[in-house]
Amino acid sequence: MSPTRTAQPGTQVPAEAVAPLMRGIAVLRRLTDADGTLSLSELERATGLARSTVDRVTLTLARTGYVRVDGKAVTLAPRLMELGNAYLSSIRIPGLLGDGVDALADELDESVSLAVPDRGDVRFVHQATRRRAMSLSFRIGDLLPAERTAPGALFATGWGPAEWQVWEERRLSDPEGSGFPSLPPAPCPADGDFRERVDVARTEGCALDDQLIEPGLLALAVPLRDPAGGIACVLSVVSHTSRHTAQDLRVSLLPRLRDAASAMERRLRDAPPGGAVAAAPGALASSTAASKQELGREFVESLARGLTVITAFGDRGAALTLSAVAHATGLSRASARRALITLEHLGYVTVDGRDHRLTPRVLALGYPPLSRTTLSRIAEPHLAALAGRIQDSASLAVLVDDAVQYVARAATRRIMNVNITVGTRFPAYATSLGRVLLADLPPAALGSLLDHAELRPLAPHTLTRRTELEDVLRGVRADGYALVDEELEAGLRSIAVPVRDRAGGAVASINIAMHSSSRTIEECLERVLPQLRLTAGNIESELHTAARFSRVAVM
Repeated sequence: MSPTRTAQPGTQVPAEAVAPLMRGIAVLRRLTDADGTLSLSELERATGLARSTVDRVTLTLARTGYVRVDGKAVTLAPRLMELGNAYLSSIRIPGLLGDGVDALADELDESVSLAVPDRGDVRFVHQATRRRAMSLSFRIGDLLPAERTAPGALFATGWGPAEWQVWEERRLSDPEGSGFPSLPPAPCPADGDFRERVDVARTEGCALDDQLIEPGLLALAVPLRDPAGGIACVLSVVSHTSRHTAQDLRVSLLPRLRDAASAMERRLRDAPPGGAVAAAPGALASSTAASKQELGREFVESLARGLTVITAFGDRGAALTLSAVAHATGLSRASARRALITLEHLGYVTVDGRDHRLTPRVLALGYPPLSRTTLSRIAEPHLAALAGRIQDSASLAVLVDDAVQYVARAATRRIMNVNITVGTRFPAYATSLGRVLLADLPPAALGSLLDHAELRPLAPHTLTRRTELEDVLRGVRADGYALVDEELEAGLRSIAVPVRDRAGGAVASINIAMHSSSRTIEECLERVLPQLRLTAGNIESELHTAARFSRVAVM
């Protein structure tokens, strides 16, 4: 078997490389480094590309759903996370161990993370953070220098001369650490200091970061080994000097951390092999061909097709042959091969004989800023588009006790408008948003809520009898929508549908609210309801992508 190949920085661009794919990735990287948003002019300066090229690349990325273009501003979109999801799914570590990490963070009441090596540095693949005034701000996909982290010392215990050379070259080329945008720039620790920490980690089987990242931050890490004895990933707990000293962190948490690591190693060892998902041939590339036919030369098909190669991995297994990639994407072998050569050159794919694997660098394509997105941010552009089509206000709300709270809203410019602001709460029983969410509750939870709810008359038609409300909620559950007519306020009519998470539960609802004179009930059902369902589906699609390996908060 031939040795694994990884492209080296500064190497000559292969003759078969796909230039548009390289340009598109450069745009995504600059947007990621800028925390998700740049103007078209800023992208032109940051990438060195011609403005016409930037325009075509961003149009193509927008058509694939990876960015949004609003005037002259370009913003990363949650669907881009499917690239990082493909990598995270292919290594299986977050899927198998994420729940255990979350449980450990709850038990210790500290932030806990999983990290993997990325050449000579460290990249996070799972984070369970505590919500505090002084809390961890690292994100899934963030890259950290090995010498300033506890996981880095553990990974370096397995380095050979080639890995040490890569690390030393990076230190020489970037002594201030400016290539790590998630960290404040700081001089690199002395070479000997890091090597000494690596020797200690090799002897003790753990590593301690005593304020190397920044003053006050402590981290303790232990390795999780694969069946062959190599380090599959590193489990670390992060705290602050206001809660622990470095010695106290080691004494009080190391035994529990090692127990958790042993349990996780067993989980990795006992997990059934992956890669059983079969691909539908042509499913990924067919949409790019349709976009090319519609948009013509402004759509860069080779860029879109190259990115589909990344999504071919994931559930299909960690390693794919050229034939498997071509089959999964619907690309010709020649096109798939050129895309793989390009991705290998840029460091997003490694090659071992006939097998191709994604590298952690794929997470640098938008994942860090997008992994902290919220449901309200996901919904906002879709609500704005809905309000623009319908010409009435659109809102997103969640259930809080027996009330609905508005968490996102798109208003329209009309003389008569429904005037509600984000943060407003209304009784759930008297609103379409609330009834959709009440109808999705398990019977016991709904019964308990109604036991304590005061069903007061808020408008002439408010339902105040529990039996009548329960009958209505059964209908809402069956129909999949709720229409409320002048029950919250005289003259106010609204219609709502649920927004469901990956498990199928209604985590929020969206509605259109209007004056009752503007549309009949029949018009609401015939014209507004289909648009609401379309919008909910678009929000759910992005929510499901974002929430696959990240926690998506409401706001």
